[in-house]
Amino acid sequence: MTDAHLSTYKLIHAPTAPAPSHLPPSMMRSVDLLPEDKRLLLFTRHSLRERSDGNGFASYQLPLTPKGRVLAKSWGRWLATHLPYSMDVDSLSSPIRRCLDTAELMQEGAGLRRDIIHQSLLVEPGSLVTKPELASQVFKSIGALNFINEFLLGNIAGTKNACQGGLDILSLFYHNQPNIGELKLAVSHDTLLAAFLAVMFDLPKIEWNDWPKMMEGMFLWFDGATFDQAQAYFVWRGELYIRPVASLLVEYEKAGFDPAVYL
Repeated sequence: MTDAHLSTYKLIHAPTAPAPSHLPPSMMRSVDLLPEDKRLLLFTRHSLRERSDGNGFASYQLPLTPKGRVLAKSWGRWLATHLPYSMDVDSLSSPIRRCLDTAELMQEGAGLRRDIIHQSLLVEPGSLVTKPELASQVFKSIGALNFINEFLLGNIAGTKNACQGGLDILSLFYHNQPNIGELKLAVSHDTLLAAFLAVMFDLPKIEWNDWPKMMEGMFLWFDGATFDQAQAYFVWRGELYIRPVASLLVEYEKAGFDPAVYL
């Protein structure tokens, strides 16, 4: 994204208030690049959770830590008080408790109590996995990072085509945009966010330094076109990017699928 593109937006004045404790620094860099008067979404990993067990896998039963609960609430308060966006809108979330708690605490920090809609595409099986009885064994044997990289290459039975997974989430967000001047939360897990980012960047492989941290997320909005003609704008780690939805549909068709399902 060039400075010329940036100059076409009226950007939010960078707030001077300090970031909440334990918030990934990338989020404040991203805030500096947000435009005004968009239908804004924040696709975020949940807040700080309890440590995984010795095998390195995080079960869905792991809750937020006390610090994670404070972070989610303070981040919601910061966004509501320092951005010219209303958060008075229903949230989307994985149905897993730590994601629901993150959304609820962020709303609470913003002084709100809105519905939190359980969204199956924000958990697994969902946007990546279709047959967990096949994919879960691979995940346990090779670990999260290798699983995502094999998923991107189409090498794992029981999973979607990577482009399809990305389009499913992008379509979900497009059809659940808030009103202009509102910010909607969508809380999910690291694997889904990592895979979605890889698809949006057209990456065949990612590294651990690409992996989303807890309470790290991307801001996303669309222009006013129909989905197949829309430009998806997203801010990730202090950089603004554009991905035409049409380019993803072309890749999906090249993989042997019918893009008409998204039209």
